[in-house]
Amino acid sequence: MFVPPSVTPEAFAQLATIGASKAGKALRVAVEGGGCSGFQYEIKLDTPAPEDLVLEGAGEKVVIDTVSQPFLTGAKIDYVQELIGARFVIDNPNASSSCGCGVSFSM
Repeated sequence: MFVPPSVTPEAFAQLATIGASKAGKALRVAVEGGGCSGFQYEIKLDTPAPEDLVLEGAGEKVVIDTVSQPFLTGAKIDYVQELIGARFVIDNPNASSSCGCGVSFSM
């Protein structure tokens, strides 16, 4: 059963800070084959497509394509600020392991 990902208020706030919706863009989160663990996340600003799952908050959007949705069921999309920098991160309960960079994972 598909459980849509959740998006934290911090992630939506960062999208508002960078003006994503004002530019007609949304944060696209996709899963692709590759990376050091088998799958990798692609996170970028993009124009929403009609078939995308759209998650909305604070006037901003996060979109996920239909192929990536099963890989992201129940995931949490967040924005974190750490000493080494700030970035969007995905806490994915479906990943059995991930690499140190947090972009690549296996299922």
